[in-house]
Amino acid sequence: MGVACGRYRWVMAAGDRPLNEVKFLTVAEVASVMRVSKMTVYRLVHSGHLPAIRVGRSFRVPEQAVHEYLRESFVGVATA
Repeated sequence: MGVACGRYRWVMAAGDRPLNEVKFLTVAEVASVMRVSKMTVYRLVHSGHLPAIRVGRSFRVPEQAVHEYLRESFVGVATA
């Protein structure tokens, strides 16, 4: 839930933490963490699979969102 403050609205993210406590990563940093290309990160952002905010012409991705995406996308290997 967010708190209204004048014409701006404080939005809670990453488990009800205020945005000023959330660590944001650049597309290049996300690509490095995930070991993929920057284009792959852009595709994930544009498809909605990875949440991001836009700052000018660039994107910032919450660090926790990257970890959650990787955790949810993990494919375990079945042992036979």
